[in-house]
Formats: sequence, C-alpha cells, structure tokens
Amino acid sequence: MLSATTDISDRFGDEARVLSPDLLDFGGRTRFRGFAVTIKCFEDNSRIKETLATPGHGKVLVVDGGASNRCALLGDMIARDAVANGWEGVVISGCVRDIAALKTLDIAIKALGATPRRSTRRGEGTRDIPITIAGTAINAGDIVIGDEDGVVILTSEQGKELTA
Repeated sequence: MLSATTDISDRFGDEARVLSPDLLDFGGRTRFRGFAVTIKCFEDNSRIKETLATPGHGKVLVVDGGASNRCALLGDMIARDAVANGWEGVVISGCVRDIAALKTLDIAIKALGATPRRSTRRGEGTRDIPITIAGTAINAGDIVIGDEDGVVILTSEQGKELTA
C-alpha cells in the first residue's frame, strides 16, 4: 500500500525532500512509488527513450530537463514503451506532449507543462547521476513517492523505515 505524501512529509519533516508544487499530472495514474533512475538532459530525449525501453518494475524515471518549455521530452509513443516495460512513473522538469493519449495510459506522469513541439535526438544526456530539480537533490536509487499532493524523495534508508 502506498503511503500518502502528506503522511510521509509529516513523518520525516525537513528530512523528506519535497519537489516544487508546480508539477502537473499527465498520466492515467497519480499515485506511484519506486526507486529513482535519474537523467539529466536538455531538449534531447535520447536517454529518456532509451531508458524507458528497458524493464522498469519498481522504478521511477526522474528527469532534470532544465525546466525547458520549448519542447517535449516525453510523448505518447515513449510513454507506451514505459507502460509496456512496467515503469511506475515519470517525473520531468520539462514538458510532455500528446496529453490526451497520456491520460489513458496506466502510468503516473508529472511534468511542468505541455507543448506540441518534439525534442531533438542528438544522443545527449547522462543517466544515473545526482540531479537537482527546482533546488531539490535527487540521487539514483532514492525512493520517489508521488500522489495528488505532490512528490516526496527519500533516501533508501528512509524508505526502509516506511516498510518496517
């Protein structure tokens, strides 16, 4: 059973990292929990496409897209791959597109907004490195929990406390 982000925030106080409240829900689900897989990229979704085409059971992709609103880093085709590969969710500091289709998919997707423009693919971006979204640090392997109230990031040690 997923714990509500509000309860987790209350339990861990300032030790819980809470992402900025400007992320919007775009997927068919709003609740998710999993280990963070991180990507840092800017207006190039090559690593996102590559990563979501791999098994993602128990994982959440967290993308530092530089908060760009000039192009979308995720659309319906890549999101369908994420669903097919069992990803729990995708959190993007950037934009998505194809939002009517995204809302029909069984995956949680949070992003800053939507735009019809696609990103370029130049093979750029880095995976599984420490990233920062709106001043909040996220490391690969952190626990990412999201719901209608927002997104909370915990260390793996704090995550173990939730299941104890």
